[in-house]
Amino acid sequence: MAGDWLEVARGDAPLVVSFPHTGLDLPGELATRFVSPWLARKDADWWIDRLYDFAADLGATTVRTRISRSVIDVNRDPSGASLYPGQATTELCPTTTFDGEPLYRPGDEPDAAEIARRRETWFAPYHAALDAELQRLRAIHPRVVLYEAHSIRSVIPRLFDGVLPQFNLGTNSGAACDPALTRAVEAVCEATGWSWVANGRFKGGWTTRRYGQPGQGVHALQMELACRGYMDDPDDPPTPRTWPAAYRPDQAAPLRAALTRVLQACLAFAQA
Repeated sequence: MAGDWLEVARGDAPLVVSFPHTGLDLPGELATRFVSPWLARKDADWWIDRLYDFAADLGATTVRTRISRSVIDVNRDPSGASLYPGQATTELCPTTTFDGEPLYRPGDEPDAAEIARRRETWFAPYHAALDAELQRLRAIHPRVVLYEAHSIRSVIPRLFDGVLPQFNLGTNSGAACDPALTRAVEAVCEATGWSWVANGRFKGGWTTRRYGQPGQGVHALQMELACRGYMDDPDDPPTPRTWPAAYRPDQAAPLRAALTRVLQACLAFAQA
C-alpha cells in the first residue's frame, strides 16, 4: 500500500515499525515559506528507514510518512501540549529547529487555522493508518508490539547535556509496555557494550504514549538512536556543508545486527 506521501508495507508478524520522522517532502508553497529547505529538513531522522530496511524480512509491518516533521510532527500531541513540560522541545508544527533557529521567514509561521488544516491533511491519516494496522494484527495475535524508530544527533546542547547514549529506550516510564519487553530490549543493548539508557531524556513521544496499552495487548516503545552509530555525527553545529552526512554501511553494520536482535526480542515477546 502506498500513497503520494504515506507508505504502509504490511506484514503478518505481531510487530509494527513506525517511521514518523524520515520524511523530507515540503509540499507546495510551504517550501518557499521556510528560511531554507535545508533548515526545514535538518532535524529529520536521517537514513533511519534504510537502517531498518531488514524489518520486512522479519515479517514486520512498516508505516512511514514522507512529509517533513517541520511541516507537521506526527509524533507530537495533536492538542499542542508539550510532551516534556519545562524542557526545550519542538511543537506539533515546529517553528524552530532543535538548535533554536527560526524555521519560517518572518510573518510566514502557521496560525491556528493552518495548523488545524495540516493536522487534518497529514496527522490524522497517518494515525488512522497506524491504528488500522495495529487493529488488523491484534485481531490475529494476542499481543502486538509497536516500535517507534528514531535517531538524533549525539550532541544538541539545547535539548540535553553532554553526549547522548547510543541507545535511548522510551516506554513512557514503563506505562507503555510490559516490563518483560523492556528487560528483553535492555539486555540486547547491554550486550553490545555501547551506552544505553531507558526512560532518560527521551521517554517516548505521543505515539508511544497513545498506543501503548499493555492491558489491551498493544505494547509500545520508542528507540532513539544517536546518529553516530551509522553516519558521521559532528560535534560542531551542523551546516549545509557538513549535514546530513552520508549513510555509512560499514559503520552501520554492527548497529543493524544489534537492531535485528532488538526486533527479534520484540517478536519473541509478542509470540511467547
